[in-house]
Amino acid sequence: MNALARLYYSIHNAIFRPLGYLDGMAPLALRVFLFFPFLMAGQQKINGMENTIEWFGNAEWGLGLPFPAVLAYLAAYTEFIGAWLLLLGLATRWITIPLMVTMLVAIFAVHWPHGWAAIADSTSQDVAVRLGAAKEILREHGNYSWLTEKGNFVILNNGIEFAVTYLIMLFSLFFTGGGRFTSLDYYLGRIFPPRS
Repeated sequence: MNALARLYYSIHNAIFRPLGYLDGMAPLALRVFLFFPFLMAGQQKINGMENTIEWFGNAEWGLGLPFPAVLAYLAAYTEFIGAWLLLLGLATRWITIPLMVTMLVAIFAVHWPHGWAAIADSTSQDVAVRLGAAKEILREHGNYSWLTEKGNFVILNNGIEFAVTYLIMLFSLFFTGGGRFTSLDYYLGRIFPPRS
């Protein structure tokens, strides 16, 4: 058994120890991935700030949050500026904190009532009937082949799936930081090393 364990770890270390030098690639991948949804969400809120404030504050058809103007501006600019900071790997750990807060608000204030799935399960009888009806209407009154040439129609369920995924990715970056060789944080840390 000892010989087998030694063989396993010698192979394991020979393959994976050199990869440690490239450990900044995983945080880079997370940062680049998160850049796009946060940039788009922030831009949408900023470009339609009046509507965003109304949606944040309206208890009847919106989120019903207190101080909607303050929270709308905070959310919009946290997402927009946060996207750029993530992309650059600058203040990575710091920006993950307010971004995680925005994801928690999104999870519980927006998506929670809709369950887990972001896209409704098309094998569900209820969803299948609605999709079938929508397709029939589009075939009869629209250019169905043009409408579906880029992909199939789905019913948005608007569950917590995407927000939780982003939250977990941000949580990981909170612990790893921006990544070795791939972030401004790394190079700033080399210029201004922490004091012992």
